[in-house]
Amino acid sequence: MIVVVGSLNMDMTVRTGRAPGPGETLLGKSFMLSPGGKGGNQAVAAARLGGEVTMIGCVGQDAFGREMLEVMRGEHIDTRHIAELAEQSTGVASIVVEEDGENRIIVVPGANLVLSAEDIAGMEPVISEAEVLVLQLEMDLNMVEHAAEIAHRHGVPVILNPAPARELGAGLLSLVTILTPNETEAGILSGITVDSVDSAREAAEILLQKGVQHVIMTLGPKGALIVNKNGAVHVPGFPVQPVDTVAAGDSFNGALAVQLAKGRTLEEAVVFANAVGALAVGKAGAVASLPYLEEVERFLEESVQSHGKQ
Repeated sequence: MIVVVGSLNMDMTVRTGRAPGPGETLLGKSFMLSPGGKGGNQAVAAARLGGEVTMIGCVGQDAFGREMLEVMRGEHIDTRHIAELAEQSTGVASIVVEEDGENRIIVVPGANLVLSAEDIAGMEPVISEAEVLVLQLEMDLNMVEHAAEIAHRHGVPVILNPAPARELGAGLLSLVTILTPNETEAGILSGITVDSVDSAREAAEILLQKGVQHVIMTLGPKGALIVNKNGAVHVPGFPVQPVDTVAAGDSFNGALAVQLAKGRTLEEAVVFANAVGALAVGKAGAVASLPYLEEVERFLEESVQSHGKQ
């Protein structure tokens, strides 16, 4: 079982040629309302890839919350531990996607921030039974650290996706089995600029010194870099034409969790997760872009065949 403790947001996505500057108004090309949130995206990604997923989080007792729960249940995710709060609204994310696929996101957490360290302590029986615990940073940081402590105490591997980017103390990092930053997040966590595979490795080694066991840094179209005490391995990405990058990192983390729960090696898991991320950037939206297992297997098979013909 994969347990995801994380955010549940309704995404409001506007597509436009470019993002507006200060004081500027532009006409957009399209608008889409869709369930998301880093926790929700990662849970759905894992479920679509064959994982048995339990979600822990909070939504409001509003239309967005009801739709979020309906979507989760439709994906066969265990929603018994998603609280519905009368006094808080469901989290929302305002997303602007530019023509080249780049995005700018503002998140209003709402009910997501209500889940506390005391609440997560009551989830210890659930977390202790997990094969993998997946965490992100759109929630209360004390709660995130407490969830990691519970998992660590029970020998459950912890995947922490350190997004949105923020500085983290060694106390939390020392509880993390696998840290999955992108280049920006790695730069903030390590204190150095990450703009190449070499600087990515340098940043990852700093994070290892802070107690993380494995760093898997996502490098966009360049793939991912695995760094641990055994050294570094660069796993190339898959060339695709991006539509938007919303949920690309979430799809990667969900895929990684599924593969680790199946006992795959880190390198095997990252090859699979790179393929999932590539497929996600080829479609618009968050949950709508997350691929199913059959799509990923077909994509990997076609990539092998294509490589063999070259």
